[in-house]
Amino acid sequence: MSFVGLFLSGAVLFLNGLMLTGKAEAKSVGVFNLFVGVIQVIIPFYLLMVSDQNHWDLYSNGVIFLFGLTFLYVGVTALKGLDGRGLGWFSLWVAIIAVVYTLTSIIQFHDAVSAITWGMWAFLWFLFFLSNSLQMKIDHYLGKVAIIQSWVTLTIPALLYFLGIWNTPVVNQIWLIVLIGSIVYFCLGLFKFRLFIPFAHTEKE
Repeated sequence: MSFVGLFLSGAVLFLNGLMLTGKAEAKSVGVFNLFVGVIQVIIPFYLLMVSDQNHWDLYSNGVIFLFGLTFLYVGVTALKGLDGRGLGWFSLWVAIIAVVYTLTSIIQFHDAVSAITWGMWAFLWFLFFLSNSLQMKIDHYLGKVAIIQSWVTLTIPALLYFLGIWNTPVVNQIWLIVLIGSIVYFCLGLFKFRLFIPFAHTEKE
């Protein structure tokens, strides 16, 4: 996935996190989701058309659709006030695909930073499934996870790439620590928000 795409995705995820925590209005955020979602669907179509159709090209370009379609789905749901259960089930499907990308990053590319990043995205999409399809009361926690991930997995890595220092050994080591620290924070949040309690205690009224 291109780092320009990561940069734009960071902006969308940041706004979505603010929306989930009640700090931004849903319809205005929905408009931005649609704007970036359209871009994230057009770009991979173009890249696929000009590529040599190598399976790794398909692997890299096809993943952009996961973000683009998610943003479009969130945007339409927010603007139209639709029931979110369909979005939740779609998010579960994307979370499973993200797990595959996590494993591929480890087995094929031996890239710990990419593997952890994909694992974090899989977790985020799974939370969207829990919130929308299973109707669990986790929107505030989900919003905080989205805001943090918007910076540590998308915006800042893209900026570091633009500056030409993303792939340096020092930055790689630092970012492993940043990502692991974020995961620890998310785990502590699971207990704070009591997400380990059976569904009966967390379902939305």
